[in-house]
Parts: sequence; C-alpha cells; structure tokens
Amino acid sequence: MNRLLPYAFLFLLFSCGLKNTQEMLRSGDYDNAIDRAAYALSKNKDKKGNQEYIYILEDAYAKAVDRDNRQVQLLGKDANPRNLEELFNTYVQMNNRQEKIRPLLPLHKAQENRDAKFEFSDYSDQIANSKNALSKYLYDNTKALLLTKDKMNYRRAYEDLNYLNQINPNFRDVPQLMQQALQKGTDYVKVVSRNETRIMIPVQLERDLLDFSTYGLNDKWTVYQSNPQPNVEYDFSIGLNFREINISPERVNQTQRTFEKEIKVGQQKKIVRGHVVKDSLGHAVMIDVFKKVKAFVVEYEQYKASQVVAKVDYSDVRTNQLLQTFPVSSEFVFSNRYARYKGDKRAIDKDYLPFLNQRPLPFPTNEQMVYDTGEDLKAKLKDIIIRNKFRN
Repeated sequence: MNRLLPYAFLFLLFSCGLKNTQEMLRSGDYDNAIDRAAYALSKNKDKKGNQEYIYILEDAYAKAVDRDNRQVQLLGKDANPRNLEELFNTYVQMNNRQEKIRPLLPLHKAQENRDAKFEFSDYSDQIANSKNALSKYLYDNTKALLLTKDKMNYRRAYEDLNYLNQINPNFRDVPQLMQQALQKGTDYVKVVSRNETRIMIPVQLERDLLDFSTYGLNDKWTVYQSNPQPNVEYDFSIGLNFREINISPERVNQTQRTFEKEIKVGQQKKIVRGHVVKDSLGHAVMIDVFKKVKAFVVEYEQYKASQVVAKVDYSDVRTNQLLQTFPVSSEFVFSNRYARYKGDKRAIDKDYLPFLNQRPLPFPTNEQMVYDTGEDLKAKLKDIIIRNKFRN
C-alpha cells in the first residue's frame, strides 16, 4: 500500500480550499472569503500552511469594509426611507464581520514579521439609530397599509411587522397590530355541497367530504369552513355539485371450464415380452404409472360498480361571481370471484385453486357503494384545492 496517498489527498483538499478562497477574494465575494479563511484559521492559526489564509483575511476584510463604507455614504445621501433596512443590515454586517475576526487575533504574518492589521470600529450608535429609524418607518408604513381595503396590503403589513418584531421586540403595539393584520389578511372560504341528482347522498359521505379539518388545508392566510358562522364575512366559496350518480345492476357472471391432466399415480415394474426388466445389479427397473383425470369448474364473478360525477365551483362571495369550475369524477367497483368444481381436483390449474376456497359475498347496498366512491372523490377534491389557490 502506498502510504503517501492519504497525504497527497489532504494536500489536494487543502489546495482546493485555498484556491477557492483566493478566487472568492478576486471575484469580490469578500464575506465568503472571510468565512473560509476564518474557519481555516480557527482550527490552527499558527500552522505554517495556514499563512496564506491570514493574508487573504486581512485583504478581504479591508476591501469589504471599504465597500460597505462607500455604500453607507451613498445610502445616506439618497435619504430615501426605503433604504433604511439596507442601511441597518449593512451596519449589522460590518459589526458581525469584525466580531468574527476578533477572537482570532493576533494573527502573525511570518514573512513580514508583523501582525495582520484590522481596523475595528464601534457601530453600536449607527446600529441603534438606523434600527430606530427603520422601526419607525416600518411601523408608520404598516399602519397606513392596515387602513386600506386590500388583503394583500394586510399581508405585506403582517410580514413587515413580523420583521420589525424580530429586530426590535415589543416595539409599541406591534404584537397587537400583527394579530390585526393576520385577521384582516386571512381569506375565509365557505364550503357547500349541492345534490343535482335524483339519488340520495349518504349523510355520512356528505359530512366526510365537507369535513375540511381532515384535509389539512388551512394555512396562515386561508381558513376553510363547512359550517358557516354568522359573524364571519366570507371571501370565497367552494361548491361541490353532484351532477350524476350511476350505479350498475348487481351481476353474477358464470364461466365454465373443463380441465384434463395426466398425473402420476405410482410406479410398476417394467415388463417386456412377459419378463421383468432388470438393471445391471439385478434390480427390477421401475416405471411411472400415469392416469388421466378430469374436472369441471364453474367460476362465478360478482360485479357491481358506482360512479359519481361532480364539479367544483370556485366563487367570489363578495361579487357573487363564478371564478373557476373543475370537473371531477370517481368510480368504485365491487368484485368477488369464487368457483365450484366437480370431478378430480388434481386436474385443475393452480391459478384457479384459490377461488375454490372463496365464498359468495353479499352485495353492498347502493348507499354503501356511493359512500365508497366518495373516498376517492375526497382525495381528488383535496388535490384540486391544493393545485388551485384563490390567491397566488
């Protein structure tokens, strides 16, 4: 075994990591270069092979700070309140960057016989001032959004308030405003069913289809309700309209088959010209004895099918406008096979043997057939709703 292979692999791995970090520095990806170099130095900053990472870290840090300072000056000159978030995040990033390097110091550059230089600043005032300015802007802007009559504005207000609560917890009445934005931005969907057929729909099926608590569809911005509440203003409705319910007659089909087979029933001595044939040891030669057997099989198949054809209507409750319609249908088949035979069972093909142990079953009622069809219908209804949201 070549003992140099593990060392060659480690050298290659180190070289690739170093080259990638150098490429990040050259391409202006300073913060990723800093992360890579800081990670390598945190393992062993005094390792000779890590010297190059010190040079990279020093260079990348200086260039990143210079870039951010120029960006801060630009944002300050613009004086657009929309820049407050970027300004705040830039100061936080500048502070986090130097805190990432601080535990590694000092970092000695052996070739120059000096420590690497990193200019650190106290950003606490800038962070506090920009955070307060951003908090006030977000608060005032979301208050304005909540005065509109647009649900998408309410949702934007909620997201901004949530962000505000993260950077500045318990700022004024933000938790209460978040609850208000959540409530005003939520779509309430009423779910109803209509039977346009002449067949009674099982009560349990209708309950199961409209029990949206089992669908797992409710999300932060959408609530489905099949029991309309008088104090809720609904935005949309989903109507499940039963158009057709088809149930086939109960049928029992018969198929008759005859099986014949030669089977081995034993052995006997081989006789030629009245004499027993013997082998070289003087033993009688034995031959198989076959017998033709026969059996008659009657196969029965019980069959009954049901089909439910419906459509799903999406409507805007406020405008009473039909938005979309989706056709949906489902089928359920009851089938049972069993068989009876006469004759010698040994003649019957093995594929038919399991049916000999089966028995006829009572046909399900029409109501049960429709209910069983509804199980598949429920899955298809859920798929329609998942694929077709009221709002994108």
